[in-house]
Amino acid sequence: MQHSYERLLTGNKAWAEDKLKNDPEYFSKLSGIQRPDFLWIGCSDSRVPANEVTGTPPGEIFVHRNVANIVVQTDLNLMSVLQYAVEVLEVKHVIVCGHYGCGGVLAAMGRNNLGIINQWISSIKDVHRLHRAEVDAIPDIEARNDRMVELNVCEQVNNLAKTAIIQSAWKHHKRPDIHGWAYGLKDGHIKTLCTITADTQIDPIFQYDNL
Repeated sequence: MQHSYERLLTGNKAWAEDKLKNDPEYFSKLSGIQRPDFLWIGCSDSRVPANEVTGTPPGEIFVHRNVANIVVQTDLNLMSVLQYAVEVLEVKHVIVCGHYGCGGVLAAMGRNNLGIINQWISSIKDVHRLHRAEVDAIPDIEARNDRMVELNVCEQVNNLAKTAIIQSAWKHHKRPDIHGWAYGLKDGHIKTLCTITADTQIDPIFQYDNL
C-alpha cells in the first residue's frame, strides 16, 4: 500500500522525466543564477501557487508565503526575503497577492480564541477597525469578507512602503513598484487592487532620511 507522501515522490519523478523529454537542458539551465523580476508575497493557502496561477515557469518569481499574506516588520523571515529580493536579486516588482475566501481573514473577522494564531491575525483586525464603517455596512457576509481581503492586501502594500528596505531601493535604484492583487478561487482570475510606484511620496511620518 502506497503512503500518501509517496505519491508526491512518484509525481516528482514523472514530472522531472517529462521536463527532460521536452527539453534535455531544462534543469541545467534552471540551475544557473536566478534573476527573477518579481517577489510574490502570498498566502500559504495550498490553492494559490504563484507560478501556476500566473502561468510562469520556475525561476520567474521569488516567493514568500504566510497565513493571509501579512507584512509586519517584526517578521524576520519575511524581512529577510524582502531584503534579499530587493538588494541581491534586484526585483523590479513586489506583489502582495491575497485571495477571496482567505481563512486568515475570515478568522480575523470573528471572535473565536485561536491561541497563538490570535497574535498573527491581530493586524488584520486592525485593518477591520480602520475600515469598520465601510466593511460593516456591507449586508452580504461573503461580499463583506471579500472586501476585507482587498483592504488587507492594500494595507500590506502600504506596510511594504514603510520599510527602509523599500525606501532605500526607491531612492537609489528607482525600483521596485509594489502591487496589490486578489486571486479568485472560484474563477481563477487575479484582480488588481492597488499599486505604489517607486516615485510615490508616502506620509512623512513613515519616511527615513538617512538611507
